[in-house]
Amino acid sequence: METLFDKLKDYAGSGIYPCHMPGHKRRSAGKLPQNLAELDITEIEGFDNLHQPEGIIRQLQQYAADAYGAEEVYYLVGGSTCGILSAVSAAISPNGRLLVARNCHKSVYHAAYLRQLKLSYLYPRQVPEIGICEAISPEQVREALERDPNIDGVLIVSPTYEGRIAEVGEIARIVHGYGIPLIVDEAHGAHLGFHPSFASGSSRAGADLVVVSLHKTLPAMTQTALLQVNGSLVNRRRVKRFLQIYQSSSPSYVLMASMDNAIHLAREQGEKLFGEMVRNWNGMLGQLSVCRALTIWPSTALPQEEYQRHQDIGKLIVSVKNTGITGQELYKELLERYALQLEMACESYVLAMFTIGDTSQGYQRLTKALLEIDSRLQQSESRRETVPYVKQTEVSAETAKQRNGFPLWESWDRPVRWTALKDAVGRYVGEYINIYPPGTPILVPGERMEEADRVLLEKYLAEGLNVQGISVKDGISGVMVITER
Repeated sequence: METLFDKLKDYAGSGIYPCHMPGHKRRSAGKLPQNLAELDITEIEGFDNLHQPEGIIRQLQQYAADAYGAEEVYYLVGGSTCGILSAVSAAISPNGRLLVARNCHKSVYHAAYLRQLKLSYLYPRQVPEIGICEAISPEQVREALERDPNIDGVLIVSPTYEGRIAEVGEIARIVHGYGIPLIVDEAHGAHLGFHPSFASGSSRAGADLVVVSLHKTLPAMTQTALLQVNGSLVNRRRVKRFLQIYQSSSPSYVLMASMDNAIHLAREQGEKLFGEMVRNWNGMLGQLSVCRALTIWPSTALPQEEYQRHQDIGKLIVSVKNTGITGQELYKELLERYALQLEMACESYVLAMFTIGDTSQGYQRLTKALLEIDSRLQQSESRRETVPYVKQTEVSAETAKQRNGFPLWESWDRPVRWTALKDAVGRYVGEYINIYPPGTPILVPGERMEEADRVLLEKYLAEGLNVQGISVKDGISGVMVITER
């Protein structure tokens, strides 16, 4: 099968002059590299159209569907955000109710805002050994659906940002028993199903709509993703309609070619490439098992079944809960002293990501740095509290009603004013407040700020974490609160 990169390269050397967009005319301009410009085209003769594929793009999408065990796949050049917006909009009618994992990405909340949806929450529990968010369980979904028969659809995250994997097959069975669709944000699982050490993907497990970010865990360019579609619970005409609404009408062929390339690599060379990744990963965990102050997760003690069913490979958590330093301090030391840029830092741990794009030298550099840091640290008798960056406490219906002053879609459009954090307790916030990455809201517009929220946010700010939704005036941190009820 001819790849899109092959076809673009052949066209670049064909001698055909471009009397069409884009404006660089496939030539270097300023600092735009020639080898990039010559591949960047628009929907011209022979290259199909993403919004009505009949030729090569249709073939590429079918190839991707076969690779992931999905009935249909759509290329996304607007990232997983575009896929989430399209999936939620297609699956849930305006004013409907969506049951969502509280640790979902902010794009889910944006979809709820645009479609004026009501949200019910599934609160992730903690993995006790490390303090990260656990995946949503089938029991949580079953109990929520039994409590509220008016749910129109369910959305969960699997793998989570830290690599926890849900029992998607069982959750799909429960959700389908109510005749409603299951949407899975599988943004961090583009590699799933391509090696025996990995869990199967959510399409094979029975999910109706699955959104995958290729660029997160496969060697594809940033902003590339897939929307996988299965079953008959979601109207596919609506899926296509919303993809046309939320996607660019001028999709990048360079991005699409990188998607094609990544999926071909995973499908045709996955055994070799992912096998090497697993060997490097296991070797790193083996060396890091001697750490005494730092806590490494996953540990080499996890059985193979745990990896396949519950914990993804490639997400390394380094906890500082037994040390005298913060996650942000560890993050900065790795960057400034060892030139290692990690994925994220929160109060009690840091996260490093590994894919088939990593070299053995990359694993060795991080391993050596962590061992050196661990040798300098002393175990602390007082354990640092592991406070997750998403809410984990389920509340009663009455408390939820009090906390949520207005629906999200209404709250975000209400008049707001800046208020110092100390004065915002008891007020309803008018903007999202979250740590980035990963962009999971701590508070959603329309929710009431509690004293515990203020204390947590003050702590995050003091430790230098990137808290979005907070602004500073005259040295005082504050938030936007709703001024009218």
